[in-house]
Amino acid sequence: MTEPRHLHRAWADISLSALKNNIDIIKKLNSSSTEIMAVVKADAYGHGCEKIVRCLEKECGIKYFAVSNIDEAVEVRICCPNAEILILGYTPPEYAGDLLKYNIIQGIVSADYARELCSGISERLRCHIKIDTGMGRIGLRNASSEDCAAEIAGICRMERLSVEGIYTHFAVADSDNPDNIAYTDRQETFITDTYDCLTAMNIRLPHIHFMNSAAVCCRNSPRSTLARAGIIIYGLHPDINMKLPNGLKPVMSLKAVISHVKNIEAGDCVSYGRTFRASGKMRIATVTIGYADGYSRLLSSKGEILVHGHRCRILGRVCMDQIMIDVTDVPETHPGDIAVLIGTDGSETVTADELAGLYGTIGYEVVCGISKRVPRIYTK
Repeated sequence: MTEPRHLHRAWADISLSALKNNIDIIKKLNSSSTEIMAVVKADAYGHGCEKIVRCLEKECGIKYFAVSNIDEAVEVRICCPNAEILILGYTPPEYAGDLLKYNIIQGIVSADYARELCSGISERLRCHIKIDTGMGRIGLRNASSEDCAAEIAGICRMERLSVEGIYTHFAVADSDNPDNIAYTDRQETFITDTYDCLTAMNIRLPHIHFMNSAAVCCRNSPRSTLARAGIIIYGLHPDINMKLPNGLKPVMSLKAVISHVKNIEAGDCVSYGRTFRASGKMRIATVTIGYADGYSRLLSSKGEILVHGHRCRILGRVCMDQIMIDVTDVPETHPGDIAVLIGTDGSETVTADELAGLYGTIGYEVVCGISKRVPRIYTK
């Protein structure tokens, strides 16, 4: 069978079976009172929103989705007409009509923002209210849970808003440092006390949610009606030092083709800037991927790529579209062979988290950074 043409350069394999496996594991971590809210912002963390959300809804039974902005929300709505979709971030008030049109739930970050959203609509807009309990990013900021509940009560009285929940975001739930654990405890206590104050005021909201991926893994709470699972859905660490639940699998593998193999001599230079010079005879291969595909230039002379189950180091600088690697010890390498940049080949594995550690970032950025020109190939 002839492979599709795009397979002969660089591509990302997306395993839907790994995705379903991860959802099954996460479901078992949650209490019966908590449902998964799948975080699919940033094109499902670089995995491709359309196929991911369709699989999550139809094959995994996911009802709730979280996104960053209205464009992402509309994309999910087109794929999943019956889904509950929450925008975690900011939507300009002039788009309030679109929120109504597509039945999107908007995160409310302040009373002033709530009033601005209401000013241009005549129907009730669904919303969840964000509380800043210590992230310092967006949300209501109050000295006490009582004050916070009072402000929320005022927002609930706005005629054109339908408030359905409150939520917050943990800043250090992925840390086992005692001070950070205490900090997260205070964040959780603040929002649960706020919810209890609202209940005492006879304001009964369907949802309170505060668990992110890290909290799902290590401090699961039955009080959170939704678990906003993000990076763990895709099989990656919230923090590299944090142990993942047993059985989670990376959903994405990144592969490319070897286009050229040649011998070089002592003193020969490789790639831009002549940052690599051979100390002896070597055999090198050119791989058809580069920083324009999302394989960072910061991996120059640092990263390793798998060829025939062997780790082969990058020689010199990563180019826009190509990379050169050392295959001296892999004599069976030939043009047309497949190189694995993220994933497993034989007994060796390179993870997005490993690459992130090489240049001082996180696995999130690695997978989100795989560019649109790299096709996603979905396997069952």
